[in-house]
Amino acid sequence: MLTEFGKIFIFILVAILFVLIAFVMAKLVRPSRPTYEKSTIYECGEEPIGSPWVQFNIRFYVVALIFLIFDVEIVLLFPWALSYQDYGFYGFAVGIIFLVVLGIGMAYEWRKGDLEWARPKIQVPVLNNLIKRSEVKSES
Repeated sequence: MLTEFGKIFIFILVAILFVLIAFVMAKLVRPSRPTYEKSTIYECGEEPIGSPWVQFNIRFYVVALIFLIFDVEIVLLFPWALSYQDYGFYGFAVGIIFLVVLGIGMAYEWRKGDLEWARPKIQVPVLNNLIKRSEVKSES
């Protein structure tokens, strides 16, 4: 007599065998006609130019993470909006606090400039320019 774990183990084994048999059968049945065109890199229908190891601007990742964070938080507002009346003033207060924290986070990101796509370049002062300016002032 099998226990419940034994039944699960047999189910997992059957699933693994099913996948392995499917891969082996696909390998045996499919045609194998490799060509140069099939082995080239495909990038959205465009010919790739340059090295694939290009460093992307970090702004892409920052914008994606900000979107993900705020998107998940907005999704959490739907259940609250549907059920906050069941919890009375406490449920309403918790939701408002959540919205305030969300607003503060959005204001912080906006103030920091991470929501601006084209940020102005920061010009760092170079020591050589400062020395030249002080020499010109002292000579005159």
